[in-house]
Amino acid sequence: MPTFSPQHRTAVDASIEVVAGVRSTDLDRTTPCAGWTLADLLAHMTAQHRGFAAAARGHGADADVWRPEPLAEAIAADPVGTYTAAARDVLAAFATPGADEALFALPEFGPDVTVAGETAMGFHFVDYVVHGWDVAASLGRAFTLPDDVIAAVTPLTLAVPDGDFRDADPSPFARALPPADGDGLARLLRHLGRSPDWSPAPR
Repeated sequence: MPTFSPQHRTAVDASIEVVAGVRSTDLDRTTPCAGWTLADLLAHMTAQHRGFAAAARGHGADADVWRPEPLAEAIAADPVGTYTAAARDVLAAFATPGADEALFALPEFGPDVTVAGETAMGFHFVDYVVHGWDVAASLGRAFTLPDDVIAAVTPLTLAVPDGDFRDADPSPFARALPPADGDGLARLLRHLGRSPDWSPAPR
């Protein structure tokens, strides 16, 4: 089975769909990512797509391709188009034959860090399930994914370790929340430190 699964593509496509509802007046909205506005979140998501696409093509060691700061102006001018272009590009990069067997340079994990393409794509899959939800939650909208996507991403998500390191500023996820009743996505959100009941600050 190819590592870049249809379920992974569906998750990224779902993120494109929810970002399509963003308007320039939404960019100052709060998000489930502490301290980030929706503009910050979209810049991060866009930069990550660009970084993973570069890594799939053998150029991920360039730390500049992962930086969200240069995207601020483009996000402010055209949040939907800027994000969508990056998402489509990473889908194309991941679909390249042999990408799952390549070594991806991931400088955010440290200098000279490389991981197998299969592993890197797993990181990306988890990120875009939760980030799709982050955007939807910021907009006050529901976010659902097909059962097969949840089934495919669940073991990858639950393999993300918990511990003191999640309290550190660079950690992408807060400490896991206690399990509770809920659907499959809610379980994954709690494991990644998100409350499924989070709602944006009043405007």
